[in-house]
Parts: sequence; C-alpha cells; structure tokens
Amino acid sequence: MYTIVDIETTGGKFNEEGITEIAIYKYNGHEVVDQFISLVNPERDIQPFVVNLTGINSKMLRNAPKFYEVAKRIVEITEDTILVAHNAQFDYRILKTEFKRLGFQFERETLCTVELAKDLIPDQKSYSLGKLVRSLGIPVTDRHRASGDALATVKLFKLLLDKDTNKTIIKESIRKEPKFQMEPRLIDIVDNLPSITGVYYMHKADGEIIYIGKSKNIKNRVNQHFTGTTPKSKKMQTLVARVTYESTGSELVALLKESEAIKQNKPILNRALRRSIFTHALYSFTDHHGYINLTIDKADGRKENVTTFSTRQSGRHFLEKMVEQFELCQKLSGLYKTKTSCFHYDVKKCEGACIEKETPEQYNHRVGKLLNKYSYKNQNMVIIDRGRQIEERCAILIQNGVFKGLGFYNLNYQINNIEILESIITPMENNRDQQHIIQSYLRKNKRLKILQLDN
Repeated sequence: MYTIVDIETTGGKFNEEGITEIAIYKYNGHEVVDQFISLVNPERDIQPFVVNLTGINSKMLRNAPKFYEVAKRIVEITEDTILVAHNAQFDYRILKTEFKRLGFQFERETLCTVELAKDLIPDQKSYSLGKLVRSLGIPVTDRHRASGDALATVKLFKLLLDKDTNKTIIKESIRKEPKFQMEPRLIDIVDNLPSITGVYYMHKADGEIIYIGKSKNIKNRVNQHFTGTTPKSKKMQTLVARVTYESTGSELVALLKESEAIKQNKPILNRALRRSIFTHALYSFTDHHGYINLTIDKADGRKENVTTFSTRQSGRHFLEKMVEQFELCQKLSGLYKTKTSCFHYDVKKCEGACIEKETPEQYNHRVGKLLNKYSYKNQNMVIIDRGRQIEERCAILIQNGVFKGLGFYNLNYQINNIEILESIITPMENNRDQQHIIQSYLRKNKRLKILQLDN
C-alpha cells in the first residue's frame, strides 16, 4: 500500500518552513482507496514568491486547521504504507520536521518518483513534475497546489509501475511491509483479489516471485491454484505469502505481459518454458510458374513466416478458411495433393491456377491480400484494445514490423503524437513468442481497432 503525498510550504530558511497545504492519496497499486486534503495554518509568514507560485496567501489560511489538528489523520492514513512523492526527500523532511515540533517521531519508508522516472523513463529533457507529466501526456489541473500535484504524481506512479517490468517496486514494497512477513490464510488472499482480466504474481514473504500467470478472472484462477491437489498447487499453498496483480483489461496485454514477465523473473514454479509456444507456421514461396504457394510446416526460426500456430491442426484449419475466403487454390495452398486440378476447380470454386488456367498475376493478387492481412511485416501501426477502466484504452506499438511494447492512454492525442506515444509505451522484447501471441490474437479478434502510422 502506498500514500502519494504533496506538500506546499511557506518557503524560507531550511527546516524553518511551515506547511500551507497537504494532499495525501492512499493508493493500493490500482486505485485510490482513501484521501486527505487540507489547507494548513503554518503560523508563520509565507514568502512572496511562494504566494505568486501557489496562489495561497495568509488570508486564505487564517481559519485553516493548524498542523497539530491534522497530525492524527496524517499518521492514520500513512500507517503501514510506503510514502511516495515527487522529490520525496523534501516532502518527507517537511513532515518529519513538523512532527518533531510536536515531539512525535514520524518514520515511514519512502519512494521518490523522480528517481524512479530517471531509471524507468531515461533521457527525458526534464524530471520536474510539470514538464515530465506534460511529456508523457498526463493531464494536470491545479499545478502547484497540493491536490493537483499529488493527483499528477498518482498518475505518474501508476505509469512507473507499468514500466517496472522486473517488478522491483512491488517486490521491495512487500519486503518492507512487516504485516506481510507472516503467511496469511489462503482464503484471505483470494478474498482480496478481483474478478478481472490481468496478470498475477505469487510471492514468498521476502517478495520473491515464485509463479506468474494470466487469467480473465484472477480471483477464480488463484482459487483453483489454492484448492488444487497437484504437486505444484500444494507447493504454492505452502510457499505463497501474498499475491499481487496487474489489471490489463485486454487479454492480449495479459498474454504479452505474462510471457515477458516469466522470461525476466524465471519463477521457480512456472514450468520450464518450451523453446517457443508455437510449433508450426505458415510459409509462402513462388514456384517455377510464378504462382505464390502456401504451406503449413514446422516452425523454423531461420525462415521468415507469415504467421504462427500452436499446432499443425490449427494451422491447417486456418488455411482452409483462408482458401474459402480469398478463393485460393487447394493445390497451391498445400491442402490437396494432385498432379492435375484441385477439387475446388472441379466444383468451380477455383479459377484454375492449379492447371495454369488463371494467370499468376490474377492469382497472386488475392494471395497478396491474405499475406498483407495476417502479417505485420514492415508495417507501422498501433493495435488498440480495451483498457483497465471504461475511459482507458491500451496501445500495442508495431514499428517497421517490430513489436516495440505497450502502454495505456486516456486521450487520443497521446497516440496521435508519436513522441508522447513512445514515452508512455513500456518497451518489451520482440521475440518469436510475442510475435506469435500478437498474430494469433489478431486472427481470433477481427474487430480490433488498428491505427496505421505514417511511414
């Protein structure tokens, strides 16, 4: 659990500043679950430059509560949480100073979004809150007021959690939270999980990830693990101290994140990955008569394929449908072995490419439509799917036929501006497994929105 904090002060000499406004949002990694926002009477003068910057003046604070009146609420909302702030060293110092004046020792673990952003979003021109969120397309209201800046930091922190593919932030937070060092009852873990699409991570008490999975219903899937009787399920039930999760909204995003997370974290309870999650592929070649032929064969990383399949049978079934849809020749598609015409020609469903009655140009034009539809080779595009909330969408970026990564956005200008799009995208590896996942999902979900980018 995190508390995202922003504080406005009077300015002045080091350790003599007073708080004029404070905003705290309690955040569970997915949504804000509590908040506290208040002006504070600092009982001291406000520097003129601060008044100009924030708009907060002494008249506004005359009837505001003094710090000792809000101190109890601050302690309660931040208890057992990690304090997160943009330049956390400053906000944490100010809080500790105010509590020290009351004779109370305020101690919290902290995370700084400036340091996290420098690590996870390198090469930004500026890491000041205003410039950074603007470059990421994150809208900000009430800049230099505690609530506006804290909300912007919540959105920034959410993006940083997405980009933290190694789960360093989550693992470290579990290690730091003492209440999770003792193994809770498994039923309590399941009760706290949502019935949503996403990726889930099973942790030991020290934060180590021991299993990663994806599901359209995380609560049900984890419950199956915890009630299973297989050796792996029993080992989970013994070792697991906590389950964290990422909401993805999109099943495609869940599949891509699961595949990458398993490769990066190598959890001890995930089965050793097969060298690939597909076994067969669709290949094309031009015969000596000039016709483009299609064939389903065993996947070979040395050869360029059109698309891939988990089994030969699924590949053949796909090709049979494509022959019907694009009016292709069974013989030239490897589905009908013959030295003469194919069966479809005999029933007048083939134009006769099998016996050179149709010209290669005419036939290849239809094959080309198939190849362009199911291969994203050399394409620049964004695949758009559902997001984690109603108003949000996910974006999967393909550049020059290469999968670059994915991200979430709320506003259309975030994907229409290529610089902002590249900033919000979490880079991911373009391996054969990821290509298979994307191609397979595109085949099965024909209503996906695809935005073509200018070359």
